Amino acid sequence: MKAIVAHHEISGPACQLGLEKVRAARVDDTARKTLGVLVDDLLGSYIVTDAIGANNAAQDIDSFSVRMRLVFSDEDFARTKNELVELVSLRNGLVHNFIDQHDLWSLDGCHGAHDALVAAYSRIDERFEHLRGWAEDMEQCRRLAAEFVQSDEFRDCVINGIAPDGKVDWSATAIVDALREAAGELAIDGWASVADAGRWIAERFPEQLPGKYGCSSWRQVVHESRVFEIRYFEEDGQRSARYREKESPSMSH
Repeated sequence: MKAIVAHHEISGPACQLGLEKVRAARVDDTARKTLGVLVDDLLGSYIVTDAIGANNAAQDIDSFSVRMRLVFSDEDFARTKNELVELVSLRNGLVHNFIDQHDLWSLDGCHGAHDALVAAYSRIDERFEHLRGWAEDMEQCRRLAAEFVQSDEFRDCVINGIAPDGKVDWSATAIVDALREAAGELAIDGWASVADAGRWIAERFPEQLPGKYGCSSWRQVVHESRVFEIRYFEEDGQRSARYREKESPSMSH
């Protein structure tokens, strides 16, 4: 139970050292908790009736948050709560009251104590199997999540703004950031050459190419992103495509 409470969620600064400190603090805090407190933490945090919860991560820094939950129906949640509360009561009875409840100085009393311990063991073992199943499921989820975080699909989603279904969130793409950076370096009178920007980006960010985003040219990227204006200028008798970032409504007034 302590492993589930300690590891079912983590939230903190998006760096390995920061998250490791948070994880270690959770483990240390959980190690000091009694069974009753652990059950209270488990209910409504890991075992819930609603999968949606608030995100408590800090908003003024880059942060990372992962939360795993078991979502039960109201009926199953109530039954599970009763079983866990009963487990706490059983533990407390064994630790604090067992000797007082049984006459261990007589044969009949010892038989009664033995039967009570066998019954208690059976109930504890049943609860233990439930907890072990939950812990194994949680560990499997953690492994699958770790595999996904290291996958190209995750990188495309988080860094490149490309969803698993191929839909592009242009405002979150690295290629748009690269176009902004290129414009800052190459712009003349506020406008940067699309062709020059493409070459500039290819040299510095070779993985950021139009084809990655389903586009056949840099002009298509500029157009599809809806982030930039594009305009054609005459240069030496030839049309040259140039772009600049669109002004926000607040800046245009």
